[in-house]
Amino acid sequence: MLETESPAVMDIIKKTTATGSVNPRKEIEIKPVVSGIIEKLYVEEGDVVKKGDLLAKIKIIPNMINLNNAKSRIGVAKINLKDAKRNYDRQLELLEEGVIARADFESYETAYENAKEELKTARETLELIEDGQTKKEGSITNTLVKSTIDGMILDISVEIGFQVIESNNFNAGTTIATIADMGEMVFEGNIDESEVGKIKEGMPLILVIGALENVSFDAVLEKISPKGAEVNGAVQFEIKADVKLRDDQFIRAGYSANANIVLARADSVLAISESLLQFENDTVFVEVETEPQVFEKRYIKTGLSDGINIEVLDGLGKDDKIKKLN
Repeated sequence: MLETESPAVMDIIKKTTATGSVNPRKEIEIKPVVSGIIEKLYVEEGDVVKKGDLLAKIKIIPNMINLNNAKSRIGVAKINLKDAKRNYDRQLELLEEGVIARADFESYETAYENAKEELKTARETLELIEDGQTKKEGSITNTLVKSTIDGMILDISVEIGFQVIESNNFNAGTTIATIADMGEMVFEGNIDESEVGKIKEGMPLILVIGALENVSFDAVLEKISPKGAEVNGAVQFEIKADVKLRDDQFIRAGYSANANIVLARADSVLAISESLLQFENDTVFVEVETEPQVFEKRYIKTGLSDGINIEVLDGLGKDDKIKKLN
């Protein structure tokens, strides 16, 4: 007895697949602006922080040569101040007695003020070398490492007691923490050169994440690399897509994912399995049951195919029974 199958109403989606991962669009590394030892850590991985929140405190280990020079400068400044004050007091007495003119006295007054300022500067320099801040700056200190964006702590790269190096023109510096905005995610993947000509920016994607079962995310293709790279003998092109997040699902940074790029789609259309099709020259037909176990050839017009099912544009009804091929 020959088996039959009827057409069904379904969505036909023609797609190609790209593999990759989901990552935050905005991810930054926090680096210190002074070198020293991590004295305290105020956050853990997974914590949500705001811009300006305290992440760590650094204890400065001063350079002994710079420290010695700074202390020596204070000593010299004290000697100069003492000498300037002695001259100032002497000239002030002469000014009050009317022995010297006001213009002659002002040069000693200026020298005295300069000596006071020099001692103040020398003391602040020593404070900077020892503590990384001066008392007049109050809470503003380079030894406190703060977040520069709102986001989630993805990684803490140091522990208490670790030595860190400041970021400067000659050194990238030690990464203390990695912070990302988890509210804006992108899919970054690769697609084979045989498929890249079929896609363009703005196309919709259906994102399937391996770690999340029976869950899919919508995305929009926003970038296709103009240059390919050879991967395992095949040329791959990098693509990037904006992921539409869902309130009921949390996507972790680095999740592997497959992106089904929708090349074309037809929703709620009459379709049959491609295995039912038969071909004659340039025409397509199926065998439709007219009476029990009696079949006739019927030419049909087909539309979009997803490789398994194909849209039927004309020639079949929903109640027709089509002979299955062996």
